[in-house]
Amino acid sequence: MTGHSVPPDGPSIAVVGVGGVGGYLGGRLAAAGHDLQLLARGENLAALRRHGLRVTSGDDTWSVPAVRATDDPREIGEVDMVLLCVKTLQLPSALDVLGPMIGAGTAVLTIQNGVEAPEQVASAIGRNHVLPGVVRVVAILAGPGEIEHSGGPAALGFAEWDGSVSARVLRLRESLRAAGVEALEPRDIWADLWSKFMTIVPVGSLGAATGGATIGELRSRPGIRRMLLAGSREIYETGVQLGIALPSDAVDAAVAVMERQPPDATTSLQRDILADRPSELEAWTGAAVRLAGRAGRAAPVHEMLYELLATRAARTAASV
Repeated sequence: MTGHSVPPDGPSIAVVGVGGVGGYLGGRLAAAGHDLQLLARGENLAALRRHGLRVTSGDDTWSVPAVRATDDPREIGEVDMVLLCVKTLQLPSALDVLGPMIGAGTAVLTIQNGVEAPEQVASAIGRNHVLPGVVRVVAILAGPGEIEHSGGPAALGFAEWDGSVSARVLRLRESLRAAGVEALEPRDIWADLWSKFMTIVPVGSLGAATGGATIGELRSRPGIRRMLLAGSREIYETGVQLGIALPSDAVDAAVAVMERQPPDATTSLQRDILADRPSELEAWTGAAVRLAGRAGRAAPVHEMLYELLATRAARTAASV
């Protein structure tokens, strides 16, 4: 793996949540020589300490044999940047450990699926510390210390809460680019968050409700395709009502993204639900329903899908 030269004044960075996305981004930054520390736990932490981090990306495999990893945020101390890479389910516990890493100017980049995480993090540490972000990385934790990346180049877009581009945003963009990660420059980070939300939630919810249909199957059946479109439009109308400056062609753009995906693609939501694992249902489908209610709108597609999937989740939990 090759990267650009490391900026001499690059920020100190901590990655919280060394799963697929956090492991891939952390591996890129560490391999490029950045001042990086990983907050991990359990078998993953043990593997990182023993062997470092190994990443498989298509036909390319590379490793960072020596990474700084710990389960104690006090050992990390205050840093310039925190990449908050946990799933929404782990946000409450992650917020509990952020304290020792937060200094006066620390920025915490939120890259969770959904649109509610930035506000949840800001309620704990203050909006001045939060950089809302959108990530485009297809990667999984294949085993302790082992990351499998697919789906093309990684990209990460982010800005200050008010959409501005500060000195710390520019420093992090430079650091990511030096590590071979595309740093996007969003015109409106909130519109970008909602645009992704419009795409993944209908696909994931319908994929789970149909028992695991791939995106190719979903978009090829006329009736399901109409539900995908209706689901995207529900989220679009909710966002506009809540003041999000979504472009008028946002639904068409969401459909175009769906069309570009490999036909056998599935989402983490449907994979988790169908495997009877804890899922991000509340942050995806549940949020689509809650936010529609806040906007004074109905969301019949997502209301139906949420009730179906929440009932399944409740039955699974009752049987454990």
